[in-house]
Amino acid sequence: MMPLTFAPQNEVLCIQKIGGNPEMKKHLEDMGFVVGGKVTVVSTISGNLIVSVKETRVALDRSMASRIMV
Repeated sequence: MMPLTFAPQNEVLCIQKIGGNPEMKKHLEDMGFVVGGKVTVVSTISGNLIVSVKETRVALDRSMASRIMV
């Protein structure tokens, strides 16, 4: 298991765990990041990530992406 920030690009990964406070977990869940869901890192720009989750592209900053374990 590793944080999403260390995940390789263009590889479909399974979300294992989501950390953070309840508000952060709810926010990520509302964007489609749920345990057992699939996520793909599309690109990394200055530490920030563009990811594909549930057929949608989402931008995440490093601190938010580090809470998602794959």
